[in-house]
Amino acid sequence: MEDRKTRCLIIDDEPLAIKLIKSHISKLDCFEIAGECRNALRAIEILRVEKIDLIFLDINMPEITGIEFLRTIPDRPYVIITTAYREYAIDGYDLDVVDFLLKPVSFERFLKAINRFFNRTRPAIPPNEDSLPVQNSRSFFHIQDGKNTVKLQYDDVIYFEGYGEYVKVITSAKVYIVRESLSDFETKLSGSSFLRIHKSYIVNVQKIKGFSSIHVLLKDKELPIGRMYREKAINALKNS
Repeated sequence: MEDRKTRCLIIDDEPLAIKLIKSHISKLDCFEIAGECRNALRAIEILRVEKIDLIFLDINMPEITGIEFLRTIPDRPYVIITTAYREYAIDGYDLDVVDFLLKPVSFERFLKAINRFFNRTRPAIPPNEDSLPVQNSRSFFHIQDGKNTVKLQYDDVIYFEGYGEYVKVITSAKVYIVRESLSDFETKLSGSSFLRIHKSYIVNVQKIKGFSSIHVLLKDKELPIGRMYREKAINALKNS
């Protein structure tokens, strides 16, 4: 995708919502609008003939909903949900969407979603490097544990497990539950020895004892490698 523009498809039955997303996309030189449609049935036809990298998808639409549409598409492009209904967030999370945007979508929040898209699609190995990036200059980071700010060493973290708006931080001594998204942690951990292997897991590469095409092995646990992360994860692990 780095050799051409990211091709976007907007699916929404609200003309003003389409206009707003088109305006946001137009501000990004590396993105282009490949199509727009008012219902998911038309989107299925477009996906048959067009190469689409990223879908901006409304949920509450005629004929079939956005969620029903996602469940019908094998090997679908990356998806960012745009909707006025917060209650659909869990459904979107279960379908491994990049992000969930509440209407009206501000440009600032739109850019945050785009950065999450880049986190999914950027190569795991930097150009001209043969291994994973070394851990960043700090050996620690902070999390909010209730009312307390806790300092954690990178080396002590085994993996992160996301579920909805919360993340479990599994360390060698304790499990913390933090109100934050896994994608936010992925951004914070950029440049360290952590690897996103699944919609629900980021793992400390130094803690991996072995791996296959479908899972990684830790000391006393096996974590799955998600289909959408497989190529990136396996390439990174082979070079780590």
